[in-house]
Amino acid sequence: MAKRARGSTSRPGQRRPLQRQPAARTVAPAAPAPMPERPDELTAAEEARAAELEAVIVAEERQAEASTRRARTARSADAEPARARSSLTISAAEEYAYVARDVRRIAIVGGSLVATLFGLWAVAHVTGIGPL
Repeated sequence: MAKRARGSTSRPGQRRPLQRQPAARTVAPAAPAPMPERPDELTAAEEARAAELEAVIVAEERQAEASTRRARTARSADAEPARARSSLTISAAEEYAYVARDVRRIAIVGGSLVATLFGLWAVAHVTGIGPL
């Protein structure tokens, strides 16, 4: 069997190493390009567009908050009291559910057998059937 080398990308979950290029030297521009002057005030069309975008963003935020609030209340309504839930406690709770169900079935079957035997005894006692 061949020995694995470090840094191999053949293992699942691994990504290949970054291929970095050395920084190329560039000549700095003599002077930065002048920025076009922008007026201090917005036009009416720009203000309307900004108000429209802000309204859309606010509506999306409200919708997201409402959905998280709804999900939180739904979770808290059917959740147990708040306590730390690890995978061990979750699996133990599932196992306890299986055990409780099995004990309930055993009690039902055992109780029905005892009731059947008692019924047979009562019928035999009333009719006078005895051992041969």
